Amino acid sequence: MTRRELLAAALAAPVALTLDRRAFAARLGGGPVALVTADLESHVVVLYLPSAEVSARIKTVAGPRSIEVAHGLTAVVAHTEHGVVSILDAGGVRAELDALETPRYTAVHPDRRIAYVTDSSSEEVVALHVDRGDVLWRTRVPGPARHISISPDGATIWTALGTKAERVAVLDSSDPRRPKLVRTVAPPFLGHDVVFAPDGRHVWVSSGSHRQIALYGADSRRPVRLLAADAPPQHVTFAGGRAFVASGDDGTVRRHRLDGELVREARVPIGSYNVTFGSGYLVTPSLDQGTVCLLDSNGRVRAVRRVARAAHDACVLVGP
Repeated sequence: MTRRELLAAALAAPVALTLDRRAFAARLGGGPVALVTADLESHVVVLYLPSAEVSARIKTVAGPRSIEVAHGLTAVVAHTEHGVVSILDAGGVRAELDALETPRYTAVHPDRRIAYVTDSSSEEVVALHVDRGDVLWRTRVPGPARHISISPDGATIWTALGTKAERVAVLDSSDPRRPKLVRTVAPPFLGHDVVFAPDGRHVWVSSGSHRQIALYGADSRRPVRLLAADAPPQHVTFAGGRAFVASGDDGTVRRHRLDGELVREARVPIGSYNVTFGSGYLVTPSLDQGTVCLLDSNGRVRAVRRVARAAHDACVLVGP
């Protein structure tokens, strides 16, 4: 099936929810939900976080992999193998775009309705309008862009050029609609994830090859500190003044202070690679086991639920 046939089939079918749209919107108004990509089953799971129960399943085109929240009530989904980006909200999928080759991951501008999606095959960072679902700009980078993060002030973007990246590209996004490449950084290992700390002082670069994480100053070319980590690849998220690092191969989530000091470690299901935080909940889905593990903001496990055959990525939506 071609990409256009895939989109046509999806648009011909109604959005499938186990709750009707008004009930789903009411559930959003009553508390936060996690949206979890079930990439083997062509839908996004809606997990109501206070009870850790599945509330709905939103039908999508095939292969939803990464997902990122955009300003609380919208999510951007990358269907990597099919070259499709979906935009969904409480009403379901409201836009689908087939203008990318292999969309990977997304960073959202903190103040504008703009999402930056990495397109690995095209070696581009693509700026999209979140409401209209159209392409604003394409920035060429010197490698297959993958994980991506934007600074809290929206002025700088970092993206790793591969899953085991020799270089990280740094983009100037002071013009949000047209980011431009300004330099590259060579991490002391093959890099994987890149995430700005919430205070904007450091960028955490995880490894795809070593049990290490590098902390960079936002404007530095060399790390200011190297941290010990569990098995690569690691992924990073932040909850206020805490950093959390997930290792799917080791089945751990480590809590650090923002200066990198290790505080504690929690055991989570093997295959829990990606990790995100929102509304007081730390969420890590398992690609291997199809579970979602919920932890509190101190990094303690509160619940584990199996939601699909494989659970690739998650984000948290907050009700109005």
